[in-house]
Amino acid sequence: MSGLEGPSSDEEVPDWLASLGLPGLVDLHTHFLPERVLHKVWDYFDLAGTHYGIDWPIRYRFDEPTRLDVLSGLGVRLFAPLVYPHKPGMAEWLNRWALEFGRTTPGAVPTATMYPEPGAAEYVAAALEGGARCFKVHVQVGGFDPRDPLLRRPWQLLAESGVPVVVHCGHGPLRGEFTGLDVFAEVLERHPGLVAVLAHAGMPEYGRALELARDHPGVYLDTTMVGVAFSERFAPLPPDWADRLVPVAERVVFGSDFPNIPYPYAEQLAAVAGWAAAEERLGISFLRAVLYDTPARLLGYD
Repeated sequence: MSGLEGPSSDEEVPDWLASLGLPGLVDLHTHFLPERVLHKVWDYFDLAGTHYGIDWPIRYRFDEPTRLDVLSGLGVRLFAPLVYPHKPGMAEWLNRWALEFGRTTPGAVPTATMYPEPGAAEYVAAALEGGARCFKVHVQVGGFDPRDPLLRRPWQLLAESGVPVVVHCGHGPLRGEFTGLDVFAEVLERHPGLVAVLAHAGMPEYGRALELARDHPGVYLDTTMVGVAFSERFAPLPPDWADRLVPVAERVVFGSDFPNIPYPYAEQLAAVAGWAAAEERLGISFLRAVLYDTPARLLGYD
């Protein structure tokens, strides 16, 4: 199998990774949550036709041990199990759960989150002290302004720590009151040391995401749901996407959104391989960096 062809099924993924000379995958964007919270998330996706105008069947709707086995079988050696609150009072206890999950689950790293509320600075500091390797901030689900004064100190703590924060601040799949990369650009201007991973490559504002990566050395793009057939229906990539990735090739990281995706995991890998094949300045070295080296470094495992 040629690495630039990409896998056509989940079963092909381990051999494909071996053909690239990689020990496995590092997935910077997965979701593991307390079971009752995860099932509420799945219930929301069950009504995606109403919410988004498009069906969204969860491909990997299994119990937690099975989901972990699936990741292991795919060759995922390290993953960030991201959590996020949708209202005040959730973040701190989600952090306790996520830190423990990351400490006790093979392959997982401790993660944390935050919300604009009194005490956010204290629990963000506690999570960093507790070993959090990655944060998630979900502007769209949380429905909050990332420029909120209550988040100034938390953003600064993250900037000072160098711990990456995966930020869903784009308009996809639904526009929110405070979504949009121009909004988050103000956070980056205030906190230039922030290591921010733009979830879904800023979908659908791909061009603006590339600009932010160009202008801010701490900004990365993750591949989550980018370029797969499902997303191309409502947020298509620009035709020269591969060419435009070249200047920021070292700041693209693999993410999948596992388990909450409506297609096989291999499709995301094939999409990334397609970008590498389309531009000779990317190629195999780009794949190795995106799928393993760059996310491993961000998570502190280089």
